Amino acid sequence: MSDLVIGADGLARCAWGASTPDYAVYHDTEWGRPLHGDDALYERMTLEAFQSGLSWLTILRKRPAFRLAFDEFHIPTVAGYGDSDVTRLLADAGIVRNRAKIEAAIANARAALELPDGLSALLWSFAPERRPARPASFSELAPITAESTAMAKALKKRGFRFVGPTTAYALMQATGMVDDHIVGCHVTSALPA
Repeated sequence: MSDLVIGADGLARCAWGASTPDYAVYHDTEWGRPLHGDDALYERMTLEAFQSGLSWLTILRKRPAFRLAFDEFHIPTVAGYGDSDVTRLLADAGIVRNRAKIEAAIANARAALELPDGLSALLWSFAPERRPARPASFSELAPITAESTAMAKALKKRGFRFVGPTTAYALMQATGMVDDHIVGCHVTSALPA
């Protein structure tokens, strides 16, 4: 299977982005587009952590339920969650009911509140310099980079959980800190030249 495919709409996409209608919308409108803002990045970090060991499609399809369950990922609100909220979340069939991941999401909101310059500033400080060209294939990409390793280490040092180097790199891809669309993909790079 090629890393680039032509969709039914005639547009060239990264192959994974053409595999389902949900992925096509996500690929075309979100993945790889720069995302800023503490709550927005907290949401993506949380969802990447919940995805660990699961398909991203599962998380993407459950995202509306996650947003409802986690109060739109408003950091101060989630940071104030207590035992009754953990119980509520564990009973919510609309989300992934994993105690360790739920408790990590709450701990991460609390850790985010402690950041003097905010979560967005911290995460973006690890964005690598833009590469000269998009990759020709996904085989050129490593699941862990020096930057994602440094990001994960800095987050863990500040009390964040479920943020290993692989999850950190997936977050970098999803939020446009890197542009990992394949050469020929119709999605225009939103990163500065």
